Amino acid sequence: MLSARKREVAGLVLSGMTYAEIGEAIFISPRTAEHHIARIRRRLGATSRTDLIAKLQAIVGPDETGTLGH
Repeated sequence: MLSARKREVAGLVLSGMTYAEIGEAIFISPRTAEHHIARIRRRLGATSRTDLIAKLQAIVGPDETGTLGH
């Protein structure tokens, strides 16, 4: 469903990181992080970042925040 990189970014979104924090954590620019998140939102049909987080939590479960794809 999502590439390994997008799963990694999605996990960081679930942990509450900003674009800048995600970029720093995985050595990409904040703009690239923003693009990854936009593509994930489109893939999952999320209308906002809040909606994306809700959809991701539904996929991984509430106790596994930040562990998408691990």
